[in-house]
Amino acid sequence: MIPPAFIEDVIARTDIVDVIEPHVVLKKSGANFSGLCPFHQEKSPSFSVSQDKQFYYCFGCHASGSALKFLMEFERLSFPEAVERLAQRLGLEVPQSEGGEDASRKRRRQLIYDQLEAAKSFYKHQLRSHPDKERAVAYLKGRGLTGEIAARYELGYAPPGWNHLLVDDEPETRSLLLEAGLLVQKEDETGHYDRFRDRIMFPIRDLRGRTIAFGGRVLGDAKPKYLNSPETPVFHKGRELYGLYEARRATNRLSRLIIVEGYLDVVALAQFGVTFAVATLGTATTDEHLGRLFRQVSDLVFCFDGDRAGQAAAGKALLLLLPHLEDGRRATFMFLPEGDDPDSVVRREGKEGFLDRVKAGLDVSAWLFEKLSGDLKSAGHDLASIAGKAALAKEAVKWISTMPAGAFKQLMLDEVTAKTGVAQQRLDQIAETLPVAQAVRPVDQSVETRSSAEVEPLPGRGDDQRAAVDTDLALLVLHPELAEDLDADVILGLGQEGADGVLRLVCENIRAEGLKTPGQLIGHFASSPLAKSLKLAFDYTPVLDVSFLKSEFVERLRHRASRADHRRRQAEMAELIHRAPSSLSEEERQRLRQFYGQQKADQ
Repeated sequence: MIPPAFIEDVIARTDIVDVIEPHVVLKKSGANFSGLCPFHQEKSPSFSVSQDKQFYYCFGCHASGSALKFLMEFERLSFPEAVERLAQRLGLEVPQSEGGEDASRKRRRQLIYDQLEAAKSFYKHQLRSHPDKERAVAYLKGRGLTGEIAARYELGYAPPGWNHLLVDDEPETRSLLLEAGLLVQKEDETGHYDRFRDRIMFPIRDLRGRTIAFGGRVLGDAKPKYLNSPETPVFHKGRELYGLYEARRATNRLSRLIIVEGYLDVVALAQFGVTFAVATLGTATTDEHLGRLFRQVSDLVFCFDGDRAGQAAAGKALLLLLPHLEDGRRATFMFLPEGDDPDSVVRREGKEGFLDRVKAGLDVSAWLFEKLSGDLKSAGHDLASIAGKAALAKEAVKWISTMPAGAFKQLMLDEVTAKTGVAQQRLDQIAETLPVAQAVRPVDQSVETRSSAEVEPLPGRGDDQRAAVDTDLALLVLHPELAEDLDADVILGLGQEGADGVLRLVCENIRAEGLKTPGQLIGHFASSPLAKSLKLAFDYTPVLDVSFLKSEFVERLRHRASRADHRRRQAEMAELIHRAPSSLSEEERQRLRQFYGQQKADQ
């Protein structure tokens, strides 16, 4: 029996949108998300997901429940299987019997939250009452911040000294403070000291408003200038964003977010009325950040310095961004004058001036072509020449191929044609030569970046083995659920020969036998001649989550089915052409005329 306290903890820590989104295309609709119900057939969305309430409801068939119930209903999992699936997402091990361990873990997490909340109150009090508070207050005033904005973001002050937080030195309290990242153990393990000293303190809050970590800006000459809490049981910096909680509270219908670099940028912008800025926490923007941001809004603005480092950071952000840009989403790249940051610009130009810069930012298309053109010129290409335009088209298609299929992607390809003169048909041919998740690398290979959508072999496997594996088959083996998104006519259209025939056979067996995992799929074909190919495909590891590969996979198999149909028609026509005209029926003659007429039209 799984302890009830563990189940409650798993549900409390799970974001229902993260669970449902890989299976249902969700779009922001007011405070909630909506999409087509997965439990009944419908043409207009009536399925609603509330991130605040962690609950889904269909106004059509009245299906409803938590993330746990969704897995049980949608994936036909038993209750223990659904709990285990959610626990695995969180990196937790399900306890197998009733006991105090689970309740203890839940109590421990709550005590960590309590210590972080108490630390926040302590830092806020020090900003008002500590003898050295004037240094901190003077710094904040020098940055143009008022007491009102400091109170809204609950800024504080960690005073100089080594031991302010642990007053009673109780073993449990000391252990909790260490686990919360507020204390640091001495290297010789003879004692401990406060992590944050003589710093302006910025509490980091999750979407529920709980304090989960801190960022500290030093007032003296100590290094580093900015110090963040370490990873803890309640804080994962690659997932959280500073200011997101406050941005959601500032408006009932949040529609846009600006991603900036630092805490003070967020607070300074809010001081001047720009209340929709967030900052990453000492890391570059991650895939998890983008997923979380696009669940809040459909319009993102990336703000970068105008220097070379800012340009490089913008390139890496674009690399991660493209797989998220499905229809209805928008992104802008805003570059500040060299030597400026959002704080200095908004103080000098005010809210309107800053927002004018946002409006003048480069959309995804403009920034992509500006970046690629600059990279190619630096590599010695003449973009006015035919060879230079061909190189630009090829590089652009590599990047655009990582986008989900849809109108947005097609418009990007249209822009490639407009800028290079390379016809759409040729762009399609270039795209078809790329793996389903082509690695995108900058022209300047000294800048080391990699698409998170890249499909790579495990270490030790060479390029010859990479070429031997059908990457569409690899994705299907790793994610059998992709077969459920294919229309029956697409599967049938693949034919029964060669690599396409293998894909068709695997798809048909997945759907007929209800195969849901790679293990079930490989086990099903264990005695088949395909077993070796499937195991080889299993050795490929897609880095990007399947939710971002789904639309691309479906589109590629449609192309494969179309090409297979074209090959069949060509073979059929070749057979008719070599027969004596007198032996052809009127229907066969008509098909030949249509075939030649289509060939002429294509020319």
